[in-house]
Amino acid sequence: MKPWLLLSLLLLHQTLQNAVGQPAKNKRPKEPGDNRIKPANKKMKPKAPKLKERESADASPKIHSIMTQVMEKGRFQKPAATLNLSAGQSLELRCKGNKIGWSYPSYLNTFKDSRLSIKQHDRYGQLILQNSTAADTGEYSCWLLACTSYSCKKDESRTGSTYIFFADKGELFVPSPSYFEVVYLNPDKPAVIPCRVTSPSAKVTLHQEFPAEEIKVDGINIMYDTKRGFVYQHPTSDHKGVVYCRAESRGDPQISIKYQLLYVEVPSGPPSTTIKASSNKAEGGEDVSVLCTVLGEPDVEVEFNWIYPGQEYERPVLMQDSWRLINRGIGHTTRISESIITIEDFETIDAGNYICIAQNLRGQTTVATHIELI
Repeated sequence: MKPWLLLSLLLLHQTLQNAVGQPAKNKRPKEPGDNRIKPANKKMKPKAPKLKERESADASPKIHSIMTQVMEKGRFQKPAATLNLSAGQSLELRCKGNKIGWSYPSYLNTFKDSRLSIKQHDRYGQLILQNSTAADTGEYSCWLLACTSYSCKKDESRTGSTYIFFADKGELFVPSPSYFEVVYLNPDKPAVIPCRVTSPSAKVTLHQEFPAEEIKVDGINIMYDTKRGFVYQHPTSDHKGVVYCRAESRGDPQISIKYQLLYVEVPSGPPSTTIKASSNKAEGGEDVSVLCTVLGEPDVEVEFNWIYPGQEYERPVLMQDSWRLINRGIGHTTRISESIITIEDFETIDAGNYICIAQNLRGQTTVATHIELI
């Protein structure tokens, strides 16, 4: 073999070995005990937590809307917070669940309206309202009932609601069952003049009857809410009187019913109760009565219960409850609630303590008086 050919083959062999089998220059061979982790001398950008990690940090329960509205041709959609429908349209709402509770304008229950139908199916509850009217304007809501063998309670995380305006050109205000309503002004809480409208676009103003003038609505002390009416945030005795609302919407203006605003004198709290007997010393065979009286807020009802000596012997007695409003002047109004227990032919078993228990939403008060037999 020629020498130059042999030399060429040797150079080619050396080149191939360097390409596939030799370590690169300036790199020492890795020893068996070397750590494979890169040195930590490079600044790393912190990673943001994943979405699921951030959500788990928020302990507040998620609220899932279970309400759907049935549209034409069998379509379904989630109802918005407010819906604008025309009077005469039918409404169908469904809520997912095997036991559903419902809420809707209360007058539909009061009059047991046949236009309203509520059914419970295997997987959903169904509300159907046919031939709607302006009076049907209001909030419609549902919730899942979590039941045990003993009771059911509302599942706050499975609810749905929508406020529906049923527009009617002839009825800008939601109809009221009466032509005159009383609104009590309590200094401890907002007062609402409930002149609600059937169209959220209607322009509504508030007026007093005497002197005849429009009442300024500043959006702070007095404001208007289409779902509630005019709201007095801090009622005072200066607001008392007769008022009405006026609405306009692409046509002749309409006037609401009138509202009598009465200022409440008695502060809120448990019943302020007194008790008095017709006589604390009674002769045998005499008729005796005991009166229990409560002074309270005009719109707060009072419930009475009696404990009396002849009760355990099933002694027949007569009990009568009543109430009335009185005007104490300068626009102040108080509700007087009374309960009278009468014992005929007083005898030995009737002698003792007569206890009256008066209760309202804010608590109860117990008073007593003693009657002797002489």
